[in-house]
Amino acid sequence: MRYLRLEEDLIYDGSQINPQWAFKAFKIKESNIISWIGPMNIHKDNIVDYEDYDKEIRGDELLHFIIEHFDVQPADIRLCYHRQRLFITIVQDNLYKMGIKTMRKGDDLYVMEDHGKLGKLSVSIATASINSMKIHFALNITSEGTPTDVDITSLNECKENLQMEMINKLADNISENYMDELKDIESDITKTKVL
Repeated sequence: MRYLRLEEDLIYDGSQINPQWAFKAFKIKESNIISWIGPMNIHKDNIVDYEDYDKEIRGDELLHFIIEHFDVQPADIRLCYHRQRLFITIVQDNLYKMGIKTMRKGDDLYVMEDHGKLGKLSVSIATASINSMKIHFALNITSEGTPTDVDITSLNECKENLQMEMINKLADNISENYMDELKDIESDITKTKVL
């Protein structure tokens, strides 16, 4: 699996969830994780979750991850959702190490705010095409530009003096931990006696 952190500002409009985006954009053929910092404004035509079809999904600055797996053919959406939850627990562990305590509800992370409400810190979706499984996950860096009908929180609100280097390190750690976890699972499979 290959990891690439983009330096350029890229808007997440939902088209990046399409199959083989990393190959078309960056010539990456193998399973991959791409991370970057940028805005989000998902076009209606690119919304994958039917429950979100009439919602605005946007924000001025987020830490994005796009994951694509080709290792199971045909692609398995159930496995993709399992991997999404694994990825989210890895994100949660890394945030905890930074001093940010979160609660997971399904595929979203929340932070208890001072006024007692839960602030939504993340967005995520998992899907599959014929030949690959795709996950998009993003953390709000700021609450600016987010929909007003949802209680939103952000990394900036959770961590004082948050620096861009810290966010880049967070992206690297999350991605490396996820790839290590998958390698460890493969290693366990090869050394396990089947009954």
